Parts: sequence; C-alpha cells; structure tokens
Amino acid sequence: MSDCIFCSLANGEIPTDMVYEDDRIACFRDADPQAPVHVLMVPKEHIASLEELDESYRDLMGYMMVKIHEIAASEGLENGYRVVINTGEDGQQTVKHLHIHLLGKRKMTWPPG
Repeated sequence: MSDCIFCSLANGEIPTDMVYEDDRIACFRDADPQAPVHVLMVPKEHIASLEELDESYRDLMGYMMVKIHEIAASEGLENGYRVVINTGEDGQQTVKHLHIHLLGKRKMTWPPG
C-alpha cells in the first residue's frame, strides 16, 4: 500500500532502525518508545489489522509469534517482556497496518490502560 508508513518502513523506502528483517517481516524500533526496548514487528504484506485475518494468515501469524522470542533474546529481554497488538479505534490502533509491539527492560504495570 503506497500511503502506509509501515509498508514504507518495512520495505526500506523510509530509513529506520531495523532490528530484524526477512522476506516476511520487518522489526524496527518504535519512533515513540514506551519502554527502554520498544520494537515493532510488521508483516511486509499490508494487512490493516487483526480484523482482516482469516485462515490464510495462520502460517504468517504463527511465524510472527515464534519470532518474538528470537527478537526478545537479541534485545536482552531475559527478565521478561510484554507483547501487544492494538486493534481498531477503541484498541488505540493508530497505524492501520497490523503490528506487534515488543516492550521490555522495565517493569510493566497492570492494568495497561
């Protein structure tokens, strides 16, 4: 999608602090971090939100979930971390491209907000 900032970041059209990248996903540091480590994981395919997922995305989502551990380890999050997917307006999704927040290196509070 040409007007999606996350598509542009994931495809290298806009420079970013890339943490990990392969043919399916891109992981980069959040421009407005909410924790000392705040990485966004996005699929390279434009998917607006969890609401668009169906059975055809099962492999991609499983792949992303498994990769979280690898990224967390590479970021030194051995003491724990939080994973968040915001969906829709009430879920505070601000960019209409599915993304996973990986947050760590501080004590998380509950409830989150």
